[in-house]
Amino acid sequence: MTAQGEHATSTTAADVPRRNWAGNVRYAARAFHRPTSVDELRRLVAGSNRIRAVGSGHSFNRFGDTDGDLVTLAGLPPVVDLDRERGQVTVSGAMRYGDLARHLHTQGYALANLASLPHISVAGAVATATHGSGQTHGNLASAVAGLELVTADGDLLRVDRDADTFAGMVVGLGALGLVTRVTLDVVPTFELRQYVRLDLDREALDEALGSAYSVSVFTDFRSSRLREVWRKQVADQPPPPAEWLGTTAADAPRHPVLGMPVENCTPQLGEPGPWHERLPHFKLGFTPSSGDELQSEYHVPRTAAADALAALDDVAHLIAPVLLVSELRTVAADELWLSPNHQRDSFVLHFTWVDDTAAVLPVVAQVEERLAPFAPRPHWGKVFVTDPAELAARYPRHADFAALLRHLDPTGTFRTELLDRYFPR
Repeated sequence: MTAQGEHATSTTAADVPRRNWAGNVRYAARAFHRPTSVDELRRLVAGSNRIRAVGSGHSFNRFGDTDGDLVTLAGLPPVVDLDRERGQVTVSGAMRYGDLARHLHTQGYALANLASLPHISVAGAVATATHGSGQTHGNLASAVAGLELVTADGDLLRVDRDADTFAGMVVGLGALGLVTRVTLDVVPTFELRQYVRLDLDREALDEALGSAYSVSVFTDFRSSRLREVWRKQVADQPPPPAEWLGTTAADAPRHPVLGMPVENCTPQLGEPGPWHERLPHFKLGFTPSSGDELQSEYHVPRTAAADALAALDDVAHLIAPVLLVSELRTVAADELWLSPNHQRDSFVLHFTWVDDTAAVLPVVAQVEERLAPFAPRPHWGKVFVTDPAELAARYPRHADFAALLRHLDPTGTFRTELLDRYFPR
């Protein structure tokens, strides 16, 4: 085994990102690695006292930052193994959802849902319970049927739904090991149409959110009305009527962030197309969202949607000046220990902020204060300032995950400063 920090790899310094996607986090790692085999990765982990993996870097906080070794798994051999009999696919953890989706579609299969952008890696999205929208759809982690990961001692561990701790390992925050492969449930491929409707009354929000396969509502907190509704409906269903919920139909493609190029977005205006070209808001290969931004997101009980949104009215004048756009979505309940949707259907308030941490953080604190009566669970990969004790109280299995963390990583190999704050040793 080579000495710590001197692992023999084919890595070149330029191969590994030094900042996250948004640029607000510069990684503090002492060394950067890009192994080209699982065995090489195992030796790297076994020889390091601190190590973390970086995926697409689409995280806005320091859960993934480390003062030890930072590793990308993008150099491992790609894997896409479709099991038609079981209705599952096993893929490399570093694979992007957009690349996986294209392959599945050519084979006649699909994932039940996708996030708003297809650029994110499978392992990273699963580890933070990233999601799309739809009242009957769980987050992306809820489709996981198995994991393969390198544990702190360099061993290769495989787990599936039969394991007692499986529900604690899926949304693992990168804290239990480096995920090399993920097995996902698949469904037959399908087509969708995307319609954008304008100027929704808040009183119709509940009905709008449940009106199609996947629905996102966009607002800017400058008006009591909601600016846009993006309805992604099964292709053979009729289009929404002309007077649908008092809205009007967009007569041209839209971008969620005003002023950004609509060419970056997936086709609208009811044009039918495959699931993977309609469920995301943004096209693979184009800049998603605005690019220069920060993000926060909070999951509250689905039944509290109207009240939670109304609770922010008193601070709308603070939100609007630092907001690019806010997206409202729904996610179905699951049993995963650290999922924000654990045992409750969720209404999700997402905020895309301007790229100004000093201006945004005080507003984030105000948002959290107003949402506190609804026990909001923040997205693990975004900007939040929630007190650790309060956050722990919102997760019934928080203590169980902490115990699992101590069991699988007793020496803190995958620990980070932010992880220690929310899961003290």
